[in-house]
Amino acid sequence: MTTALASTALSTADKIAEALRDPSSAWPSGRPMGGRAWPQSLAGGACGIALLHIERARTGQGDRDTAHTWLAEAVSGEISAADNANLYFGAPALAFVTHRAASSSSRYLPLLNRLDTATLTVTRIRIAAAHQRIDRAEPVPMEEFDLIQGLSGLGAYHLSRHPHHEITRDTLTYLVRLTEPLSSSAGLPPWWMDVAPTGAPHRNYPSGHGNFGLAHGIGAALAVLSQALLYGVTVPGMTDAVARICAWTDRWRQGDDNHPWWPGHITARQAADRHVHADLRPRPSWCYGASGTARAQQLAGLALGDPARVQLAENAILDALRDPDQLSKLPEIGLCHGMAGLLHAGWRMATETGNQQITAELPHLAERLIAALEQDAHDPELLDGSAGAALALHTYATAVAPVPHWDTFLALA
Repeated sequence: MTTALASTALSTADKIAEALRDPSSAWPSGRPMGGRAWPQSLAGGACGIALLHIERARTGQGDRDTAHTWLAEAVSGEISAADNANLYFGAPALAFVTHRAASSSSRYLPLLNRLDTATLTVTRIRIAAAHQRIDRAEPVPMEEFDLIQGLSGLGAYHLSRHPHHEITRDTLTYLVRLTEPLSSSAGLPPWWMDVAPTGAPHRNYPSGHGNFGLAHGIGAALAVLSQALLYGVTVPGMTDAVARICAWTDRWRQGDDNHPWWPGHITARQAADRHVHADLRPRPSWCYGASGTARAQQLAGLALGDPARVQLAENAILDALRDPDQLSKLPEIGLCHGMAGLLHAGWRMATETGNQQITAELPHLAERLIAALEQDAHDPELLDGSAGAALALHTYATAVAPVPHWDTFLALA
């Protein structure tokens, strides 16, 4: 990256942050009521925009008062610790963001402790229900184990917040058990869901689906378990669990060693036929494509001491970065579905192993993202909007992502 590009990327992030300084004016047409724009939503609300300002303040680029204003907005109102609470909403989401703020200011520790208490309760209830479901040999619901709603996401938080806490070990133990075959599996993996990728039944998925993605699939569990192994936080069976997930993803890996890719999901018919058509290659997004699956495979390779897997994962992200057809499928700016997710996953993977080939492919993607941000108005949210794009550009330009990492909510770190 040239000095000029770093300056432009940082300037673009600065402009977005300035436009999002005041919660009352961040949404030009007024903040939408409810949904992802709720203050306690990490994906679309003040909670997520607070993360942008907190990260900028932690790295010396932003204003702590602005970060405080947004965090105060995020915790306004009644905070959910109910069934809808998860890494992306309610007490766990707010705990995640507050943990980052508290890393550089003790003023947030009382709030963090209260949010932690609620998050511990939420997690214990979910773990108990999950073990009861496994005891009954029932199919796993998406919201039980995925990153956004489930225990992979809660596990990512606890591993970051208190890696040696009992709740972290209990969550990892559940993720290990998730990978153990069920008596009723009929040859399908134990993380096979009897619903469509939407999380609900659908006639096109009469026998459910197997999901590879980081947002809603087994990729998140693979990433969290692998990170735990790399941190030296282990429970019995963890290495075997990572190996079982890898064996399934290996079975479904497509392409060759230089151009590998994984499906976003497969149906029962595809599982029976043992075939996925090349047209079903997902675009290289974070949620279902190479931005997420390649990083999970890289982490697994590092955790297992498998350099061939690491190389394969890095080849997958390189292929996405170098292929104009793949890049054309990411016109959006965001972390979930767009260029920011690919840029940041590439940066994280290159930084992890010092892969200069990946590093060399990032400038043109950063330039594309900057151009897209300058052309149109965008939603301010974190997951799909300008706040997330600004975070990706900020990290790319500064080459700094302090612990606790902001991208833990993406299972990228």
